Amino acid sequence: MAVSTISVTGLSTVSLHEVYNNYGIFLLEFLFQIGGFGVTVIATVGMIITGQRISLHHRQLIQVDMNQPRLSGTVRLVYSVFGLMMALQFIAGIIFSGYLYLTDSLYDLKSALFEGFYIAISAVTNAGFDITGKSLMPFRHDYIFLLLVILLILIGGIGFPVLTEFREWMALKIRTHGKGKYRFSLFSKLAFLFAIIFFVVGAVLIFMSEVGHSFIHMPWGEKVITSLFYSATTRNAGLQLDSLTGFRTTTLLLFSILMFIGASPSSVGGGVRTTTIGILILYMVSFIRGRRYVNIFGRRIGQDDIQKAVVVVNLSLILCTAATLILSFTEKATFISIIFEVASAFGTTGLSLGITSSLTLVGKCVIIVLMFVGRVGMLYMLMLFVSKKEQDFNYRYATEKVIIG
Repeated sequence: MAVSTISVTGLSTVSLHEVYNNYGIFLLEFLFQIGGFGVTVIATVGMIITGQRISLHHRQLIQVDMNQPRLSGTVRLVYSVFGLMMALQFIAGIIFSGYLYLTDSLYDLKSALFEGFYIAISAVTNAGFDITGKSLMPFRHDYIFLLLVILLILIGGIGFPVLTEFREWMALKIRTHGKGKYRFSLFSKLAFLFAIIFFVVGAVLIFMSEVGHSFIHMPWGEKVITSLFYSATTRNAGLQLDSLTGFRTTTLLLFSILMFIGASPSSVGGGVRTTTIGILILYMVSFIRGRRYVNIFGRRIGQDDIQKAVVVVNLSLILCTAATLILSFTEKATFISIIFEVASAFGTTGLSLGITSSLTLVGKCVIIVLMFVGRVGMLYMLMLFVSKKEQDFNYRYATEKVIIG
C-alpha cells in the first residue's frame, strides 16, 4: 500500500471502503500529493515554507527533474507548479462537491465535500484508488462530469514543464493583449503532441473494439464518452466506469499497451513515458524514409536522446516480460490477467482484473518493484548503476559491418 500510494498507482490488496476510515483516506490523499509532485518538488516547497536556503546542488536536481535548460528560475518554477496544481485541485474539488450536493440527494454537505475533493485529488494526481467500491460507475451517464474528470487526468499527466510554459504563454497573451509571441520548448511540443495522439488513437481503437460488444446497447454519445474516458484513465488514472471483465481480450491488450506507455515525463504519471515512445516512432519513420537525422518542429532531436529512448523502451519491455514470466509461474490466474496486472503496475495505473488481492508474496514483491520503477522512471533507475567516471577515449576501433535482419 505504501508503494502503491507513493507511486500513485492505485493497486490495493484490500477493499479501501471496508478497511480505511476517513482519517485513513486523508492520509492516502496526503501521500498522493507526495507521489504526484515528487520528492524534489515537495522538498523544495517545504524548504521555501520553512525559510531554508536552496543549495546549488538542490537547484541542479530541480533543473534535471523539471527538464529546464538553465538554473535560473528553477525554484520559482517549482513554487508556481505547486501553486498551480493545488489551485486546480481546490477549484475542481469545489466544483465536484457542489455538483454532488446539488444533484444527488444521497449526499449531505459533509459527504459531498469529502468525496468531491477526493475525486478531484485522485484525478489530478492520477492516483485511481477506489474508496467507494464503485469508482466512477454511478456517474457513467453524466457526460459533463466525465469530461471534467478526463480533463483533470490529462492535465495531471501532461507534464509540469508543459503546464508552466502554458501559464507563461497565457500571461504573455494577457499582458500584450494577444500580440506577444511565446516560444514553447521542443519538449513541451512533443509532450503535448504525443499526449493528444495517444489519447485520440487509443479512444478510436477502444471504440472500434467494443462498439459491437460491451458498447452495443449504449447510446452513441455514451459510446464516445466511454471510449475517451478509458483512453485517458488507462494512461495513468486507474478510474473505471464498468467491470473490466466485460471487455474483449483485444481491448484488454490495448489497455495494457496504453498503461505501458503511461504519461509524460515530469508529471504525476509513470510508465515508459509518451515522449520516449514518440521519439522512438519518429526515429523509425526517419529510418524508413532514409533520413539520417530525426527532425520535427524545425529542430533536430539529439542522438543521445534517441539512444536513451531505445534503451529505456527495450529495458522496460525486458523488465515487464520477466515480471510476466515470474507471475505466470507463481500465480493462479489467466495469462491476460497477469499481463494486465504487470502493465498496470509499471504504468502506475491501478486498474486490475481482480488478482491483486490474491497475489502470493513473490507476486506482491514483483508488483512493488514494477510500481517503483514505473514511477521513478527507467532512465533514473539506470543512473544508479552508471559510473560517475567519464571515459574519454582518444581512439576509436575500426568499423565492421554486421548483418541485421
